[in-house]
Amino acid sequence: MTLGNLRDLYQQVILERYKKPRYKGKTDPVHRQQRGHNPSCGDTIELTLKLNEAGTQIEEVRFEGEGCAIAMASADLMAEALRGKQVDEALEMVQRFQAMMKGQAEFPQELRKLNVMQGVSQFPVRIKCATLTWHTLKAALESPKGAQAAGFVSNE
Repeated sequence: MTLGNLRDLYQQVILERYKKPRYKGKTDPVHRQQRGHNPSCGDTIELTLKLNEAGTQIEEVRFEGEGCAIAMASADLMAEALRGKQVDEALEMVQRFQAMMKGQAEFPQELRKLNVMQGVSQFPVRIKCATLTWHTLKAALESPKGAQAAGFVSNE
């Protein structure tokens, strides 16, 4: 597959996830919750997470918010990839995603859908759109159990 065809495929996946997100809404129950905001472009996101009884594994992630296609597609792809992951694995995924946005990493075969966001790294001004949901996830996972989200986290 040529680079142009690959770029077209990535754009199609991003647009599909933006137009028809699979993980929009709120989890029931909500074990972790966090809001994120990107002041430079206005993207906003609210993540809710449902964890297992021990609080060590992610059972479900949902999101609500408004933003560009990149921000919303990133949230939807992230929500799908996190199902069944241990909290520490999810935090490692945050670091890997941030490294991918710097051109320093990519995801292994079993998480290759996340690699569609790799093309965003070519547009530095759009990296914040792609990483907003990941910053928000990190804050949600690091918040104390039962704590209410205080304001918004920002990736600026």
